[in-house]
Amino acid sequence: LRPPTVIGQFHTLFFGSIRMFFLGVLGFAVYGNEALHFSCDPDKREINLFCYNQFRPITPQVFWALQLVIVLVPGAFFHLYAACKSIKQEDILQKSSYTGFYIFSVFLRIVLEVVAFWLQIQLFGFKVNAIYMCDVGALEKKFNITRCMVPEHFEKTIFLIAMYTFTVITVILCVAEIFEISCRRLGFLKTQ
Repeated sequence: LRPPTVIGQFHTLFFGSIRMFFLGVLGFAVYGNEALHFSCDPDKREINLFCYNQFRPITPQVFWALQLVIVLVPGAFFHLYAACKSIKQEDILQKSSYTGFYIFSVFLRIVLEVVAFWLQIQLFGFKVNAIYMCDVGALEKKFNITRCMVPEHFEKTIFLIAMYTFTVITVILCVAEIFEISCRRLGFLKTQ
């Protein structure tokens, strides 16, 4: 069962293909070796690991993979419901209860994307700096703050901005899909 609107079908293509490809291929290339090349002064394994865990409480690839999975859940529930009830694609926009449930799943996607956007800002910010100042006081060292070098910080900044952009595009597509469904239900657009 494919989405009942043109925008929904485009969203599936955009979300499913482009965003996952971007994350899977380029995300691994940019972030795949970050922990190995993260180095602090003094360059000791225990300090590097401690500071890297402070710098990245969750790796961006894991965060974005979780975001993709969680955002897919409302649509998956709707499609599971539609499959169990043998709902045809054309019925989704014709029956109010099906339309309402579908709109609710799209609205839930919007909410989840906005929450993920906010969490991404809290975790990663908008820019990756070349130097990270790490508090190593918990390791009982002489100096409480040490400098750490972040590898490929410029590439990571570009990738962060791209992931923010994907989230914004997804939210816009979801809002546009709700608008398209509303227009079809009100008779402003012909149903497919």
